[in-house]
Amino acid sequence: MGLFGLFSKAKKESLDQGLAKTKENVFQKLSRAVAGKSKVDDEVLDNLEEVLITSDVGVDTTLKIIRRIEERVERDKYLGVEELNRILKEEIAALLEENNSGDVDDFELPAGEDPYVIMVVGVNGVGKTTTIGKLAYNFKQAGKKVVLGAADTFRAAAIDQLEVWAKRVDVPIVRQDMGSDPASVAFDTLKSAKASGADVVIIDTAGRLHNKINLMNELSKIKKVMEKIVPGAPNEVLLVLDGSTGQNAFEQAKQFTKATEVTALALTKLDGTAKGGVVIGISDQFKIPVKYIGIGEKMEDLQIFRRGEFVDSLFS
Repeated sequence: MGLFGLFSKAKKESLDQGLAKTKENVFQKLSRAVAGKSKVDDEVLDNLEEVLITSDVGVDTTLKIIRRIEERVERDKYLGVEELNRILKEEIAALLEENNSGDVDDFELPAGEDPYVIMVVGVNGVGKTTTIGKLAYNFKQAGKKVVLGAADTFRAAAIDQLEVWAKRVDVPIVRQDMGSDPASVAFDTLKSAKASGADVVIIDTAGRLHNKINLMNELSKIKKVMEKIVPGAPNEVLLVLDGSTGQNAFEQAKQFTKATEVTALALTKLDGTAKGGVVIGISDQFKIPVKYIGIGEKMEDLQIFRRGEFVDSLFS
């Protein structure tokens, strides 16, 4: 299967469009970095280091990429600057490959999980509810039966917002009043999902980070309760991060991975920012697969993250 075998032309165009600001930012900096140079030397590498760091790839990941390129320069002795793009593309793709278990097909679910339970975590304002709505839409388009659970009972707005998405996508939602016990909402959601033969359950949770201990306790209580109904639930803990916040997203990832076991990441709002490089750094630093990326307003603009296409869109 070729790189784009599973990837429609329309999706690739959306991805190119969604990453346009980041690409433009990286390219302008790159062309300045190699201006007047014919081969990749120490000065070009220093400039490249600066390009990557200021593109929100993060210091540690940048140094890793530079080291890999240095090794190639060492090996190939003479590398022309016109080859730098291709090499950057190859090295970043290789780095992403180490941290992402193989790319998944479109909104498929692992066999044998009945229902497949996704617990969604993340601070307020990162696009968590929107991501849940778009996930529900895409799973439904893939022929799956979806149930949503509004376990962010801390804010009335969160419950209402999720309800709006449930109506829009036309999937059932389980909710209680604001201030209810989140674990009890999760319990009811799984019971209802099991009774109705749902394929996938998506549970929203509260995004309060200022008190990590409370957050930890709440999330582990929700997990315990879900386990009673669906052994092994949740199958996935999805952390939603706002890509446009750059380094701030790193900080949130750090806090949440301490508070609970995160198994997958979704990076949203990449279309409105030049900070798309953050996807590379976060994937590398946290060793957690980036599973979804948000590259626009439309329902289809939540895409499965495919590292090959992503790097291709950034560096070609």
